[in-house]
Amino acid sequence: MDPAPASRPEQDGPDASRGGSPARWRRPLERLQHRLHLDRGRPHRRSLLTIGVCFLAGLMITVSAINARGTDLRPERHTELIDLVRSEAARSQALAEQVAALRSEIDELAASTGDDAAVDDLAELDRLAGLEPVAGPGVTVTLTDAPLSVDPPDVDGDLLVVHQQDIQAVVNVLWRGGAEAMTIQGQRVISTTGIKCVGNTVVLHGVPYAPPYVISAIGDSEALESALDRSAYLDVYADYVDAYGLGYEQRVEPELRLAGFNGASTLEWATPAGVD
Repeated sequence: MDPAPASRPEQDGPDASRGGSPARWRRPLERLQHRLHLDRGRPHRRSLLTIGVCFLAGLMITVSAINARGTDLRPERHTELIDLVRSEAARSQALAEQVAALRSEIDELAASTGDDAAVDDLAELDRLAGLEPVAGPGVTVTLTDAPLSVDPPDVDGDLLVVHQQDIQAVVNVLWRGGAEAMTIQGQRVISTTGIKCVGNTVVLHGVPYAPPYVISAIGDSEALESALDRSAYLDVYADYVDAYGLGYEQRVEPELRLAGFNGASTLEWATPAGVD
């Protein structure tokens, strides 16, 4: 018979006075050894699982790219937005034509009253409000985006396209220069005209327009050009014209013919001062 194992030093085993006999600790030690053995095997399984997930993700991305072939996998979102813009523009045009027809009917009814003074007053008010066509000399300014080939690395791309504030700046300068009537993209500018930038288009009276943006104004050509030349805002714009090809063209017009505004012009909230 083999001799009994010698007693281990106290630090090598559990203290009997604190936890009982060595047999009592054998089972926990065996469980601990088994747990350590299992833990040594888990990293390998986790690595295999990670590799498998990455492989599947790469396969899905590859299949998606092949199916897309460089196109948007959900183009219906863009198509729906384009269709919405087109339908709203058509609706706005139809309403403008309806307003023009009603205004013509009002003019005919006013003329049938036989009150020539009232008819003349109404015609003068229409002219001042921008509802009547006008003609005369003036100036035309055209703004366009920089060419797509221009892509300087240290310049924000937004600075290379025309924004609503650029159009508004030209409009304000022309008014200050003495413009008597004005159009943007052929639409007459009146007191309630608003210019709104939506995406890469400018919306005017509910109709979206893409560049180039054409602003025409009737008035003293020399005074209008002088106002444009003195504009600090347009001086900065001119720097981008010279450096990056942002479009700006200014020309004198011997005669401009501007259509009258044919949309809705009723004020909903404004009232004459002093009237409750």
